[in-house]
Amino acid sequence: MKKPMVNPYIPIIIGVISVSLSAILVKLVNADAGVIAFYRMLFSVLLMLPFFFWKYTGELKLLSKMDWLLSGVAGIFLAFHFILWFESLNYTTVASSTVLVTMQPLFAFVGTYLFFGEKISLKTIIAGAIAISGSFLISWGDFQVSGTALYGDILALIACLLVTAYLLLGQDVRKRISLVTYTMVVYSSSTICLFFYVLFKGESFGPYPAIDWGWFLLLAIIPNLLGHTLFNWSLKFVSTNVLSIAILFEPIGASILAYFIFQEYLIATQIIGGIVVLAGILLFVIDFKKIKSFFEKTIDL
Repeated sequence: MKKPMVNPYIPIIIGVISVSLSAILVKLVNADAGVIAFYRMLFSVLLMLPFFFWKYTGELKLLSKMDWLLSGVAGIFLAFHFILWFESLNYTTVASSTVLVTMQPLFAFVGTYLFFGEKISLKTIIAGAIAISGSFLISWGDFQVSGTALYGDILALIACLLVTAYLLLGQDVRKRISLVTYTMVVYSSSTICLFFYVLFKGESFGPYPAIDWGWFLLLAIIPNLLGHTLFNWSLKFVSTNVLSIAILFEPIGASILAYFIFQEYLIATQIIGGIVVLAGILLFVIDFKKIKSFFEKTIDL
């Protein structure tokens, strides 16, 4: 494998910071959740268009009718993931919302078991139980604060399920076409879905203050295009497990930023529950066999 020009961990760190800004930028915008999601996806598509037309349009011929269907439905799931997640931030804290959305790897494993027949190990069951207990602790603590906070937690969990469904639908299509083409099709589908959602809800497409248009654009550039592009680039040089562990720092980064920007203070149950959830996911993604092999080789040296 060709040696990268920069240490892969540097782009990963930048990527984590980028996606951590997502919830912060959403809370800074004075618009409805559907509108925020629509402009995030629309600007992402518009920014990708020149690059897509320059190199990737020919790949569209490789998509079968089933590929188009799966990609389109994946875009719809992604659209409603954003709607519910952004809406959850109106009711609960950045910390609670991002921790619960980060439970996606566990939901994904359940999905691959149900639809692709992948085996569930004892380690996975234990990890899932730990993470779920942590999510209950967060929700119980938020309910003690207010019923609306618990409602926000529920929205975040449903958003997590939807983004998992989005990823599972694309698992097969991505084997045949490039990331750019698949992303373009899914993002376009998501944008169209969000457009009609905003129309149906009677929400306003504008006008908005200049600062809000800036936040819309930054949502497209930083979390969508910069964060996820850096993650995808790093996968060429590091394992998926490394990236999965790195993404666990998203709620930590988002919580720190929310403390300084919105003065969001964490209560004990949020801190403990968040640690328990992240510990469960960490247990899920860590490959103990590889760690054992690493130490055995180190001792032999």
